[in-house]
Amino acid sequence: MAERAVSSVIQYLAPLLTGEVELLKGVRKEMVSIKAELERIHSFLKDAESRAETGDEASQIQDIKTIIREIQEGAIRYGFSTSTSSEHSSTSTNSITKDNMWRDPRLASLFIGDNEVVGIVSPKYELISKLIGQNRSQRAVISVVGMGGIGKTTLAKKVYDNQEVVAHFNCKAWITVSQLYKPDELLKKMIKQLSGNDVLPDEGIESLIDKLRGYLSEKRYIIVFDDVTTFCKETSVDHVHELEALSEEKAWELFCKKAFQLNFEGHCPPELEEVSHAIVRKCQGLPLAIAAIGGLLSTKNKGISEWQKFYGSMNSELERNPDLKSISKILLFSYNDLPHHLKSCFLYFGIMPEDYSIKVGRLIQLWIAEGFVEEQNGKTLEEVAEEYLTELIHRRLVLVSTTKFDGRVGRCQVHDVVREIILSMSKEFSLCQILEKENSSFNATTRRLSMHMRYCNIDKVMKSISKSPVRSVFLFQEGQLPKKPLLGTLATNFKLLKVLDFQDAHLDQLHEEVGNLFLLRYLSIRSTRVEIIPKSIGKLQNLQTLDLKHSPVRELPFDISRLHKLRHLIAYSCNFESLGHVVVGVKIQGGIGCLEELQSLWFVETNHDDGLSLIKELEKLRQLRKLGITNLEREHGRALCAAIEKMKYLKRLSVRASSDDEILDLQYISSSSPPQYLQCLCLTGRLEKLPDWIPKLQNLVGLSLTGSGLTKNDPTKALHVLPSLVRLVLSDAYDGEQLYFEEGALPLLEDLMIGPSPQLKEVPSGIYHLRNLKTLEFVGMPEELIDRMEPKPNQGKNYWIVEHIPRVELWS
Repeated sequence: MAERAVSSVIQYLAPLLTGEVELLKGVRKEMVSIKAELERIHSFLKDAESRAETGDEASQIQDIKTIIREIQEGAIRYGFSTSTSSEHSSTSTNSITKDNMWRDPRLASLFIGDNEVVGIVSPKYELISKLIGQNRSQRAVISVVGMGGIGKTTLAKKVYDNQEVVAHFNCKAWITVSQLYKPDELLKKMIKQLSGNDVLPDEGIESLIDKLRGYLSEKRYIIVFDDVTTFCKETSVDHVHELEALSEEKAWELFCKKAFQLNFEGHCPPELEEVSHAIVRKCQGLPLAIAAIGGLLSTKNKGISEWQKFYGSMNSELERNPDLKSISKILLFSYNDLPHHLKSCFLYFGIMPEDYSIKVGRLIQLWIAEGFVEEQNGKTLEEVAEEYLTELIHRRLVLVSTTKFDGRVGRCQVHDVVREIILSMSKEFSLCQILEKENSSFNATTRRLSMHMRYCNIDKVMKSISKSPVRSVFLFQEGQLPKKPLLGTLATNFKLLKVLDFQDAHLDQLHEEVGNLFLLRYLSIRSTRVEIIPKSIGKLQNLQTLDLKHSPVRELPFDISRLHKLRHLIAYSCNFESLGHVVVGVKIQGGIGCLEELQSLWFVETNHDDGLSLIKELEKLRQLRKLGITNLEREHGRALCAAIEKMKYLKRLSVRASSDDEILDLQYISSSSPPQYLQCLCLTGRLEKLPDWIPKLQNLVGLSLTGSGLTKNDPTKALHVLPSLVRLVLSDAYDGEQLYFEEGALPLLEDLMIGPSPQLKEVPSGIYHLRNLKTLEFVGMPEELIDRMEPKPNQGKNYWIVEHIPRVELWS
């Protein structure tokens, strides 16, 4: 941490000393001295931080860190940034190679399949039998117990997701129980997951219980309570399954899968067997520890001398801290082995509440705003940050919570045991302070403040703050904000703020004072009640991310055009009241073309007086990777196509017509040079014909056509040539009577959704050719078509066409 901070400051002193900034007489000499001293400190810390900090050495390093922070704050106050990623970020966005299009090949190994999990096959089938065997008709309570990191959640998740279990129960819910849980919150989560219905915010516990009991009456249901920290064997539990540490054989199997998965197909080279067995024994059969050490070693050279040196260091670390649990020692060792640029990123997970799963896009934008991401030639900062996350996942320090249809990570989190280590180190480094209890008090030296509002008295905290070096403020989970405007307090006392994350907070207004936070890089009012963005937003010259998703904001002031460093503008909400949700974008009065560093513009309205000029301005946004357009009118189609042709790096495009009857006229993109990197395309509106350029998209993995109303030809025939397509949605897209999939078509297709298509009388011919299909959904189909695909025991005559597909959902 300190080594990275010193390195950062040195990088920004160098240009000052070479004359890029005019210096006052006499200042240059002092800066030369400071730079020399920092370089000596940097050399010391680079060595010292690779070892555990103990005794006098730890005290010295803490003193140095304090000095470094003071230097950084001084640099910021006087206008010198200490981030390596903010000043020249545009230089890294001017090119993209085809290699950057594809995710790291190691990602395929990060998503755990049944064949990768070691030691839980027998327990899994034992628990499944307890749940669905013996024609069980009474409620059963089963407890899985064991120490942290031993695999309880992994086992429960495998049982929960098992196809037999899913088919057996009418509904299911997975509830994570935090240490500071409230009964009413648990009940609300259960009702939401089991029934899909929301409940009133102030509904009482008795009412919630009645509602839950009424819904579950006469139903078979499975509910998993994860992370229950106390357990009493005297309670009415039908079965207790106590997980034990892995046997030596199973521990070795897991280690080899993690350490040698990339180069040796999961097999240990003979020359490394002896030292590898010694390393595994130190992990004491704990899966979390074995996976972490295996992931760490998979990044190392496979030479015997390096592995012996690693084992010696590991052994020394374990002996040096006898008070720590074995698993904590091993995870701490894994942290110490991280490259310096990953340490800050890893510790950042400490800002989040227990068991919090964060969206990857949000995490990456926060890392960049904090200055954690270093520039690399030919890559955007976002692409570099994705590589950082991949590395942390590969080392098994970060867990994948959800994946997207194209295989990319959707959400991620850290294990509870890992989080405890992070919190301990965050406190040591003054990286972050967590306020999650009612009597929490503010530490004046902290750099990041994370308030978990359900339990924290924010009024009390705000009154205790005067001038503060805090750089980031997070408000997690719903809760009431102070009566006195919070933003005014923050703007007055937190002059160094880079990050302000109000997501889900009960915030009603964004005050003019926000414009005084000149250093702000990340501002989120996602899912708040804010309706108006003040004109002072234009003062935030360093702002990189503005997230307004699911807020009532419908229009942005012209001043937004002054935010020349803005990279992500996320500004839309969804209306789910109508059949098929409606996306509502934001209106921008003009000047959008000035935001030339924009990577994401998601979504913007175009059916207003300045709509055509706004679309023409989009031609200037050559760095866009993600573009969303709403309310497009037919006469603006040609201009939009001209703008899209200029966006050489576009990966995701969504275009929605202004009404159900409006034609999307998007024929004007050249089929000889379509957006070659486009991965996801969503078109919502009438199409006179399928645009000729769509079948030319060789990298397209997701295609959604909604309300297209195509009648002349089967649209799927033109799509058969798409080699990379994984997901295809045809929602009210085709009014014909037949669809056909030929042999060899769409070789990678996994998800197919068709309907409503009331004219479709027959099961689409050739679906049995789609051998890679995992999910098939038919929505709003004629009853006779549904009957033909009925599974056993009332097997329809066309069931054989779809019986190879693991999940088939039929809705008339």
